[in-house]
Amino acid sequence: MTANHTPPPPDGETTCVVVDLGAAPCAEPLLELHGPLDEARLQAALDQAAVRVPGAPALRHRIDRHGRGHHVLRLTAEDPDAAGDPFPYGLLADLLTGPPTSGARVTRALAPTPLMRELLADADTHPGRHVERLSWAWHGPLDPDRFRAAWQSVVDRESVLRAAFDDGPEPLLVLHDDVNADVLWLPHGSVRWNDLVEHDVRRGLDPRRPCGLRVTVLGGTAAGSGPGTPARVLLTYHHALIDDWSARLLLREFYRAYLAGGRLPGGERRPDLRDYVRWLGHQDTAPAQDFWSRGAPPADAVSPVPLAAASGPARTGRTRIRLTAEQTERLAAWAARLGSTESGALQAVWAVLLYRASGADGTARVRFGVTASGRGILFEGADRLPAALRTPLPLSVEVDPGRTVATLLAELRDRTLGVTSYEWVSPGQARTWSAADGTGPDGGLPADGSLLVFEGRPHPADDLTEELAAHGVRVERPEPLGAHTAFSVTLVAHQGGDGGLELTASYDRGLHTDAAEVLTHSALLLGELPYLPGDSTTVADLLRLLAGADGMAGRRPAPQEDPDPVGPRRPSRAPGTGEGADLPLVSLRLAADPGAGIVCLVQTHDTPRSRYERLAAAYRGPESIVLLRSVPGGARARHNALRPLADGGGLLVLCAFSGGGSAACEIARLIAANGGRSPLVVLTGATTGAAPLARMLETVAARAGRP
Repeated sequence: MTANHTPPPPDGETTCVVVDLGAAPCAEPLLELHGPLDEARLQAALDQAAVRVPGAPALRHRIDRHGRGHHVLRLTAEDPDAAGDPFPYGLLADLLTGPPTSGARVTRALAPTPLMRELLADADTHPGRHVERLSWAWHGPLDPDRFRAAWQSVVDRESVLRAAFDDGPEPLLVLHDDVNADVLWLPHGSVRWNDLVEHDVRRGLDPRRPCGLRVTVLGGTAAGSGPGTPARVLLTYHHALIDDWSARLLLREFYRAYLAGGRLPGGERRPDLRDYVRWLGHQDTAPAQDFWSRGAPPADAVSPVPLAAASGPARTGRTRIRLTAEQTERLAAWAARLGSTESGALQAVWAVLLYRASGADGTARVRFGVTASGRGILFEGADRLPAALRTPLPLSVEVDPGRTVATLLAELRDRTLGVTSYEWVSPGQARTWSAADGTGPDGGLPADGSLLVFEGRPHPADDLTEELAAHGVRVERPEPLGAHTAFSVTLVAHQGGDGGLELTASYDRGLHTDAAEVLTHSALLLGELPYLPGDSTTVADLLRLLAGADGMAGRRPAPQEDPDPVGPRRPSRAPGTGEGADLPLVSLRLAADPGAGIVCLVQTHDTPRSRYERLAAAYRGPESIVLLRSVPGGARARHNALRPLADGGGLLVLCAFSGGGSAACEIARLIAANGGRSPLVVLTGATTGAAPLARMLETVAARAGRP
């Protein structure tokens, strides 16, 4: 791009930036600035961009002036031979085109924890994973304005709800100052509950868009909906930002705000995510490395999936079974007598089921994942911190049919204590230090196996039941709907409202038939263990009990298969959606001339589609215009959707409103890295009108199309 071809500025007040990343590796990236130039703001933006990417090389900048309202910013490395992370040109363009910040607070960024990076990478590779949902009923009056205000208050208080990952090659966690709570309200009868959940599953949740928590309400009025029609609430969140413990903490904060008229007293929570990241960065990893290098699951440990195989399209299945409160109490008392817990008993039962599924004859070592809550770390306020702290870690144990169940429980207890001594360690770190096999792509989360989750829940300092009842409100206990994880099967155990233990298995229906049998066997063993001689019962005794399980099926709790939210049937469309709504690439304008080229509008999270449609209608150039929607997977997923157009050489320009610069420039970089010609990137403020922006794009596209 040269400075002698000057596009008209979009208007007299708005800054528009044209980014030319050049033909790597020789060309010099530069930014054309159109509109008023505030040099103090430019320097602040350069400083802030450099702070966001500490590994980027130090740069010198030079401004070439080409008349009023037209400048070219050139950035060169102080040391041309220095290695480092790429400079965030897209972020710089966002900072220059966004609204000026006022007051002392500014948008901040920090490096995500290893666990966050691994969960995000797995979710990018497998869209739909690690998104959890809580569902509950709200009985009594529900004031919509107070409800929204209360959630907004929680978002203002909790920095993790204003956090989102950026689109750089090494994602940073960006903390925004002003984020609107994501609350969707649907009137009773407008959509069936199962269809609403199905649509929410298909919609997913992008952790690159603040806020990282979505609330959907079906029904409910300030006057109440009657005794038989409570409001239904769905809380959706991503495990890369918020774990299940955190979701319940945030829900409790919401209840406090609702009771207080919609506003929590005080300011931001501290310590918060920033303090935890700082604490984590100061931990000495040497003892943890030594532990995992010595205590890693051996290579011969087996991790079978105790479900029958199937073949078909990937879709999540869930099956659940409940033990009664009386059964659960007996199990807890039995486990305590042997120095263990209900969680330890479940681990022992699962180890026996894995051993049986492996077909081993004699002693064999089995491996599975267990979760550590992350709340036992020596960090002040860890039990009250909303963040992604829960981590899955590998556990292995030797199963010998001749050994007693008490011995198996003791070994599992000791191994679990060892693993959870370093519950701030991520699964990727543990596998790197242990050089264990069974890793997923690039050493990430495991590609197979099973995971046990025994849900701990925060213990409230006060009970809000009476306070809610004073307002005529009764809320049921939130129930998890089950997240699709990196494991082939995930078994979640938690205590239900009646005190009984509930087991829920989530699995891929494309790989396995169902989990009814394994849950029946789990409930059978957990129910029978308290009646067996604790000191003399062997693993072989449990195996014999399982062998006769078919004859006991009629006398055991029947597992319940949950409705499949992502089954093969055609979904009912939720309000506000239409044909093509799920496609990542949408045509807005056909080319006037064959081979005229393509202008791609990169959608930002807070810009409605109508803005892009107005821009396409105002465009008078010969090029076609497409809209690249925001999709899970970040810039790389968007690049993959756009690649057929980019590979043809017809993509001339990427355009986004402020906030989309990082994504647009990363897409341009990926196109160049794959051998294509890097398109020019146009960034402008959110207030720029359709007509002036269309004229700017016409000029830039014409220039980009010249040989």
